[in-house]
Amino acid sequence: MQYQSRCREISSSHPPFAKLDKNNPQSSLPSVDQLADGFTVTFSAQFGEVDTESVLLDIPEILQVTIGQHPADKWQPQNYPAYPMPDGSIPVLEAKLWLDDEVGNKRYLTVGLPLSLLDEPYGKHEVCLQFTGVEWSLYVDNRLYDNDFAIGYPSASAFKSWRIDSQKVDVASLYLPALAISEAADSSQSEVFNIQFWTPPYHNAWVGDVATLYHDGRYHLFYLFDRRGHGSKFGRGGHYFEHLSTTDFKHWIEHKAATPIEHQWESIGTGTPFIHNGELCISYGLHTTRLYPYERTMLPMQWNYLEDNGFTGSFNYDTIPDFVPAGSTYSVSEDGISNFKKTHVLFHPCENPSIYTTSGGSLEMLANYGARGTWASNSVAGGWRCIDEEFPLGGDCTFPFRWNGYDYIIGGFNRLWYREAKADGDDYIDMVKEGIDFYNGMSVPSITQIADGRFLMVAWVKTQGWGGPLVIHELIQHPDGRIGNKWMEELIPVTQKPVLVTRLVEDNQTIEVPKQPYILTFDVIPAQIGKGEFAITFEDPASPQSACEWQMQIGNQRAQFASANPQGFAPKQKTLREGGNVAAAQDYAIENGMAFDKPFTVRMLIHPSAKVHGTMMDVEIGAQRTMLSYRPNLFSSQLKFHLKDVEIRNVNYAVLK
Repeated sequence: MQYQSRCREISSSHPPFAKLDKNNPQSSLPSVDQLADGFTVTFSAQFGEVDTESVLLDIPEILQVTIGQHPADKWQPQNYPAYPMPDGSIPVLEAKLWLDDEVGNKRYLTVGLPLSLLDEPYGKHEVCLQFTGVEWSLYVDNRLYDNDFAIGYPSASAFKSWRIDSQKVDVASLYLPALAISEAADSSQSEVFNIQFWTPPYHNAWVGDVATLYHDGRYHLFYLFDRRGHGSKFGRGGHYFEHLSTTDFKHWIEHKAATPIEHQWESIGTGTPFIHNGELCISYGLHTTRLYPYERTMLPMQWNYLEDNGFTGSFNYDTIPDFVPAGSTYSVSEDGISNFKKTHVLFHPCENPSIYTTSGGSLEMLANYGARGTWASNSVAGGWRCIDEEFPLGGDCTFPFRWNGYDYIIGGFNRLWYREAKADGDDYIDMVKEGIDFYNGMSVPSITQIADGRFLMVAWVKTQGWGGPLVIHELIQHPDGRIGNKWMEELIPVTQKPVLVTRLVEDNQTIEVPKQPYILTFDVIPAQIGKGEFAITFEDPASPQSACEWQMQIGNQRAQFASANPQGFAPKQKTLREGGNVAAAQDYAIENGMAFDKPFTVRMLIHPSAKVHGTMMDVEIGAQRTMLSYRPNLFSSQLKFHLKDVEIRNVNYAVLK
């Protein structure tokens, strides 16, 4: 897919406030009262090979634009080392904006890009820096490369002078207030692409929490767009819901953001899409207490209203200027597919609302983050009554689904319950405690039923402090209500012709594999049904310390990822029931749901990626369970098999097209 280019058209609706050129490279600036309405700086510059850092443009204590070399070992927060030049150097363009908040703190936001992302890194380029009062953005040659969100404003009293490097910069223009920058028309918004392990196409951008819905033949996928692994907005929640959809899982459309950040006080958290009164809606939380004290938010008045009336109120936050909005709100699609419009209505004090429509058409909500319990209402906009104060029992981002006579509630990173749908009361079974959960390395998975009674699980895989690539798997259900997972056939990447490596593997045999993404397939034949174990070590001779092992113990119904053990099988890892950190997607184990009474096939998608600085792995075990893992620093070129009471046959790999 060609993701929307995010190009912008700059509208020069008013003349420059000030201008510099080679003959006039510095000057004083007229005084201004305030900079809350933002400003725009544009300049043309010649980017040459970079040895030491140089300042291209400077407004002291306000803005500084530099070009220089970035350390190869400093990945966070911008992920620059993933994009080196052919000679290994990492020249970077950066722009720092200093902001003063209301309590006197002075901090700066940094946006930037590695020059290797440009078509002609060493050449003449047009740069645009835009501060809107909310967003700080960097455009090069009319394309957006980086942005962040502000807390505070530049100091108007420091706005006194500016200068450019006349050896590199031709002309610079400063506009006050900020120029209008509109999205340029892009006719190619939909194109075939592989969504497995997909991330937004920016050097520092990742997928966060995902919320999904299938409606009128269309699968809607909302994800929290996040830069810097939760580091934007000074680490206070600079993410918001972007929106993808598909009708066939092969062609995807990127729509406009469903919940863009439009105010400095906005810090947006997870929610759910749902249908109510025929309208497509998405709920989400305002995590405003990350920015302001509780007493300054609208949470106290919401709790007071609930205590006085026994149900929640409906507060239009545009009409209450003395407090900042916080709690649950929602947006509504204007066309039933996209084009969401915020309602500006606060309907509950919880800050991660999971709303769903019952079979009878009414609404229920599982309250997360800042509240708890199960709530019901006939209207989204208010009137929510608590119908169960104690359930669900925990977990963040909880939501329910029903499948073939069983009710399930999934809870964030590591919680899961189920019961027969006909059961009364809170007699849910803790599937994690029983060791029959289906967690597989995904973080905060979302479950949605699609056509033909199929269920999909979608989430992000952790590669940052928060956020990572997107993955979708299909669920399977056993007669007793246990759930497993498998690859969704529609989403298996297109590959070149498979290469048969060997028909029969010997113990300790090494196999050469490509360093580009590929699918590895092999058949497992236990010497005795229900017995045997084997392991595959992924090795890079140039980096032996990064080697990893995937291991399966057939008789114990266990499989695991672990750091490789040069002496043999890696030691036992922990499952979720045993206290393992499955959502970290590195060294962990799964158990149960893999009872094989005949030979079975294993498929592995091995996806090395410079952006994640390592390899993503996706394992499907006999179409019954899946496992995901992120292996940092690993770019394997060979596999080694370890076998015990088992045969491995028909090993082949197919490189992705």
